[in-house]
Amino acid sequence: MVEVSTPTRWALRLLAVGYVFFLVAWPTGLLAFRTFEEGTANLLDTLREPDVQAALQLTGKVALLAVLINLLFGVTISILLVRYEFPGKRLLSALIDLPLSVSPVVVGLALVLVYNSRDGWFGPTLEENSVQVIFSTPGLVMATTFVALPLVIREIVPVLTEIGDDQEQAARSLGASAPQTFWRITLPSIKWAVVYGVVLATARSVGEFGAVKVVSNNISGKTQTATLMVEEKYQNFAQDQAYAIAFLLVLVSIACLVTVALLRPKTEE
Repeated sequence: MVEVSTPTRWALRLLAVGYVFFLVAWPTGLLAFRTFEEGTANLLDTLREPDVQAALQLTGKVALLAVLINLLFGVTISILLVRYEFPGKRLLSALIDLPLSVSPVVVGLALVLVYNSRDGWFGPTLEENSVQVIFSTPGLVMATTFVALPLVIREIVPVLTEIGDDQEQAARSLGASAPQTFWRITLPSIKWAVVYGVVLATARSVGEFGAVKVVSNNISGKTQTATLMVEEKYQNFAQDQAYAIAFLLVLVSIACLVTVALLRPKTEE
């Protein structure tokens, strides 16, 4: 271990604290200050608006569906990547990280090109069967699922790799079926990785803007999510309402993190 002088340690600490303060704490604190600058009236009045309620409900619905989809496929793909060898494994692993390196706006545009009802690859066929993806809830769910895809997988894969498969092989040698092995051996071993992944995916899904903006026609009460409403309120000089909605979105993310911290066993800290 490299010895570091006391002044250097304090300088590094000050740099780290200052970075977090100016990038995270100060903007978030200022948002809360603007929201409650005149008490709770602004927040309560904003929540009473039907359009705001519809936007929050749609955001919750989209985020819930996206998280459930990512949970199901995230656990499955994680086990596939760690426990099995197959052609194209490295390519699949690289594609999983694609949402982290591609702009969400590009993701939304790609979905429009594929599922647009006029000239998309699958859009006309889906429209003939009365299924609309773009400018509808399915498109919002798909866009949100895509951007949050790696978060569950990248939490589970390192844990699966670390624990190995000795216990799973022992269970199978004693006659346990694949479902029994998963529920009794694998899942308890990765449960906290799953929880952390779900929390990150929830926070990412609730706050998604770019991809959702492209696939949504931003109609109040139908396809307008909370993040899109923040933009609309701010551009229409209703900044107080924009601050209130944004504060609620931040509050959801903080609540998720606090919940995990409270539920996490002390041995995991």
